[in-house]
Amino acid sequence: MNWVEIDIYTTSEGVEPLTGCLLNAGINGFAIKDSADFESFLSDKTANWDYIDDDLMGLKNCETTVTVYLPENAQGHENLEVIKAELKALKARETDVSFGRLEYCLKNVKEEDWENNWKQYFKPLQIGTKILVKPSWEKIDENESRKILEIDPASSFGTGQHNTTQLCLELIEANVKENDKLLDLGCGSGILSIGAVLLGASSVFAVDIDENSVKIAKENAEKNNISPDVYTARCGNIIEDEKLVDEIGKDYDVVCANIVADVLIAMSKSFSGFLKDDGTLIISGIIDSRKDEVLDTIKAQNFELIEIREKEDWVAASFKKKC
Repeated sequence: MNWVEIDIYTTSEGVEPLTGCLLNAGINGFAIKDSADFESFLSDKTANWDYIDDDLMGLKNCETTVTVYLPENAQGHENLEVIKAELKALKARETDVSFGRLEYCLKNVKEEDWENNWKQYFKPLQIGTKILVKPSWEKIDENESRKILEIDPASSFGTGQHNTTQLCLELIEANVKENDKLLDLGCGSGILSIGAVLLGASSVFAVDIDENSVKIAKENAEKNNISPDVYTARCGNIIEDEKLVDEIGKDYDVVCANIVADVLIAMSKSFSGFLKDDGTLIISGIIDSRKDEVLDTIKAQNFELIEIREKEDWVAASFKKKC
């Protein structure tokens, strides 16, 4: 397997929060270069050394860098989109720039080349018992009985390749009923809310903090022949934007959120207000090590845990709002 090397630039102060974000996103293998390590080496009075290794000397004036390695395939590209979203969220939280520039660089492949090479990785994928996710260039047997969800790779999370997306779609299939009203928080490409319409939802409202994701979600809804009367997408942050919360409204049958653990926890107090009594909340994007923390936080907000699904260290769950 080929691997893509990604350097993320930060500061000594930013290493811990940045690596924490990576761990939350399920990326637990990384290397750190930090000039502070060189200073620590020099200040160690107990060490006995005759020379300094070239690798250590290279730390003297380096920009602090966290390096991750992603597989050069569809899963790796989804992970890159998660990293980009995490960096954007971290920048928004740390306004005094003490965490550095928080930018990334692909070292051994151009990002546009990776985008263009998607076709060799991205094949039709069966999810649950009713949905088949496919890119536009793939042909499907005319006798295919599954609902066809057509989506192409783009600079937004959600092509069905990531375990969190698959788990969330499975729970949507299990819970969405005909004519349900669904809210998709952190919509990315729109795959979850589009899937909900194909499964019978009569209307959806999709929200993302990234303007480009909202644009892509609308385009993907149109590609799947979903009318703008059925599919609404808006850019904003429900935690801070009261006007957006008012526009979203209440009495949804289902709310879904496929986001990382910290954001789910931050949003936990908002979920109940969007749902009708006995409505369903579906959450995903939870790495196994954060499972209990996230589930307990949601349960404390007047929710009853109904089902947990897990796949390769990732967790999704459904809840009922208590009346």
